[in-house]
Amino acid sequence: MGLSITTLPPLTAIRAFEAAARHESFTRAAEELGMTQAAVSYQIRLLEERLGARLFLREARRVVLTDVGRRLAPAVTGAFETLIAAFAHAREDLGGVLRISAVNSFAALWLAPRLGTFQMSQRDLAVSLDASNHIVDFAREEVDCAIRSGHGDWPGLARHFLFRIHFAPLCSPALLPAAGDALAPADLLRLPRLSPDDIWWTEWFASLGIDMAGAPARGSVRLDSQAIEGAAAIAGQGFAVLAPALWRNDLLSGRLVQPLPHIAFGTGNFWLVYPEYKRNTPKIRAFRDWLLGEIADHAATDTTGAFVPPDGF
Repeated sequence: MGLSITTLPPLTAIRAFEAAARHESFTRAAEELGMTQAAVSYQIRLLEERLGARLFLREARRVVLTDVGRRLAPAVTGAFETLIAAFAHAREDLGGVLRISAVNSFAALWLAPRLGTFQMSQRDLAVSLDASNHIVDFAREEVDCAIRSGHGDWPGLARHFLFRIHFAPLCSPALLPAAGDALAPADLLRLPRLSPDDIWWTEWFASLGIDMAGAPARGSVRLDSQAIEGAAAIAGQGFAVLAPALWRNDLLSGRLVQPLPHIAFGTGNFWLVYPEYKRNTPKIRAFRDWLLGEIADHAATDTTGAFVPPDGF
């Protein structure tokens, strides 16, 4: 006998199962679906009765999928993603709004100065940029794509490497030693440093084998973002530990200088990410192609090594 849509269990029960399987929690599934925990439990029970098999084992603080549930969950999630993609393609084209979330430093220092070029090339597309270090939940928030920093291990998301997290001391040329006087890395321990307790300072000195424990105690200015620290450095307020790739224009113009050649690298990278099912959405494809082209142009003349993917990528 052939199967038809009428043989499927109720969609409400299937949605409850998919959410509970993903969260391993009836309570969190209920929050996502706008239902009560009891309603989710009831829908799961209906589904189990329809199948004639247990789907979850109830434990003290969570629920765990049975073997039957584990086999069923990926297929159900995949089916919902296919439906979501189908409806997304039906309503989204280039004549809409592209919503981008980006970490503060990348948004303010790299993306914003270039974003107008992209928008001008896509005149039917409005662009909304949210600069925030908040990690967006694509399932709950109206965001199309994001620039994140990290290791790139986000299940369900397509990812594209942009550049490595890197840092070095930058300053105003006014703070450089007099002509002929060499500046050594250890000299920075006694010179004015902005946000001296920033972990990047510790890691930069450590990468050179310099222990900061002997740094002389002194008053200091502590700032809460790379953009503010860079602005203070340009004004001659001290040495700031910054990502040179994000301050390229200021380095080229001479407003900032890198007094020492050594660059340290963090453990993470910057990535463009978006849900896998949106990979072929026209507006995301257009932004992805433009952004990766801009990154390639930057990398072609970069000397920091930040645009070279780390080993194993």
